[in-house]
Amino acid sequence: MAKQNVAEQFVDILVRAGVKRLYGVVGDSLNPVVDAIRRTPQIDWIQVRHEETAAFAAGAEAQVTGKLAACAGSCGPGNLHLINGLYDAHRSMAPVLALASHIPSSEIGLGYFQETHPDQLFRECSHYSEMISNPKQMPRLLQTAIQHAVGQNGVSVVTLPGDIASETAPDKAAETALVTSRPTVRPGDAEIEKLAAMIDEADKVTLFCGSGTAGAHAEVMEFAEKIKSPVGHALRGKEWIQYDNPYDVGMSGLLGYGAAYEATHECDLLILLGTDFPYNAFLPDDVKIVQVDIRPENLGRRSKLDLAVWGDVRETLRCLTPRVSPKTNRKFLDKMLKKHADALEGVIKAYTRKVEKHVPIHPEYVASVLDDLAADDAVFTIDTGMCNVWAARYLTPNGKRRIIGSFSHGSMANALPQAIGAQFTDRKRQVVSMSGDGGFSMLMGDFLTLVQHDLPVKVVLFNNSSLGMVELEMLVAGLPSYGTGNHNPDFAAVARACGAYGVRVEKPKQLAGALKDAFAHKGPALVDVVTDPNALSIPPKISSEMVTGFALSASKIVLDGGVGRMVQMARSNLRNVPRP
Repeated sequence: MAKQNVAEQFVDILVRAGVKRLYGVVGDSLNPVVDAIRRTPQIDWIQVRHEETAAFAAGAEAQVTGKLAACAGSCGPGNLHLINGLYDAHRSMAPVLALASHIPSSEIGLGYFQETHPDQLFRECSHYSEMISNPKQMPRLLQTAIQHAVGQNGVSVVTLPGDIASETAPDKAAETALVTSRPTVRPGDAEIEKLAAMIDEADKVTLFCGSGTAGAHAEVMEFAEKIKSPVGHALRGKEWIQYDNPYDVGMSGLLGYGAAYEATHECDLLILLGTDFPYNAFLPDDVKIVQVDIRPENLGRRSKLDLAVWGDVRETLRCLTPRVSPKTNRKFLDKMLKKHADALEGVIKAYTRKVEKHVPIHPEYVASVLDDLAADDAVFTIDTGMCNVWAARYLTPNGKRRIIGSFSHGSMANALPQAIGAQFTDRKRQVVSMSGDGGFSMLMGDFLTLVQHDLPVKVVLFNNSSLGMVELEMLVAGLPSYGTGNHNPDFAAVARACGAYGVRVEKPKQLAGALKDAFAHKGPALVDVVTDPNALSIPPKISSEMVTGFALSASKIVLDGGVGRMVQMARSNLRNVPRP
């Protein structure tokens, strides 16, 4: 029996770690690994058109499944293309292993064709980045990389020269156990007691939740009920905490709405649960703050803390809730709930008047209809920019839907590649890419990946022929928009030319039918919706400098923070909001 080569051993370890797919673009230095995958039925090679797509797809797969996913790039330019998607996966805390193949080992350091130093280049966007220079290293080094990615929820990069991959592997390495899941972590009793005492002493407590509340919805609701606390959230916390939440006061931050800002500033004690919320300008500096996080390096880096608690949210609340005294005074909670309901009722009217006749179509209306028609367990992937706004304010979470985007890294062109990774996890589950025309056109070549693999992703394209969020940033700065216009084709015709279903929508009355038809189509589909480029949004709190900027550049434009679907959610969640 022929001995394994290093590439075959590498692939075997990936299979044992539970990796189902390796996304990438083939290249000479990758050939030994790709050939090993060809002969290994437990793992598939997923050909994409751009390595950046490969990394985004792997990151999305990891976020949907919670398990290790993998991507690969050939030497030099091939693996360099991975870097943006890997940054996103790393900052999204998605366990991803990247294989960066390398030039022949004998030529490293001599200026060889396509030479780079990937073991150094990827260090900033990974927990672990090392090069295999000897076949005997490979099993232990790959195991170490996998355990870094899984154990620390992020990226590991293994650099492998093509000639090393082809060498004969040493006698079969011992099959040591691989870490493929994370433990729960609870704080020490001393921290729990300190936090319980702070809560008992405070009259007004607010909870502000991030993605760390995943899997802890019931515990957060029980805790909020016991201490009569309003519950706000960051964008990444929306899908986990907003549904079935009678304490919901909306979202804070640049895309925020409702009363979350007021609730975090008017309390006595603010508890940050599983959030590394980056916008410290939206956090108070005159109230006591406690932060609970599974990553100790996150504690206190956004605001001054009165108590730092190291632990995952669910286990922390399971320990904490029995130890706090129940509060009976709902005055602060009811005040924030009423502010939230009033804020939503006040802003929604701008986008409920004659929207069925408005041309170009209001993007808010598109998001609202999409929310109505999409499946209860749909996965939405969201392009950075104005699509983030419409998703934050119009998509309704329910505990089964997923909302994935480049929410921490903020990259353009993420939605389509992430939809590819999400769809591969379950071909029968509805996956919807909410794409902007700028983001879609940036990596448009990978629409062909949908066709090649017959992935039934539905691309809903918000086509305003501009980089809308950048225009907004220019307006805030008092600058005229410049360099933000896009001269676009008929994207539906492009989709049809690629072999997919494509339809263009220019009038509101066409929208629902077009979406229904696209969703009913069994293969990939694109709905090109021509939307109003003047539909902009502002944060719930703006500074005088922002107002000046808007006045200078857009004195005749009326901006409104339409929040559509959130009104219905508030009405459902907040049935007991006191009315005057």
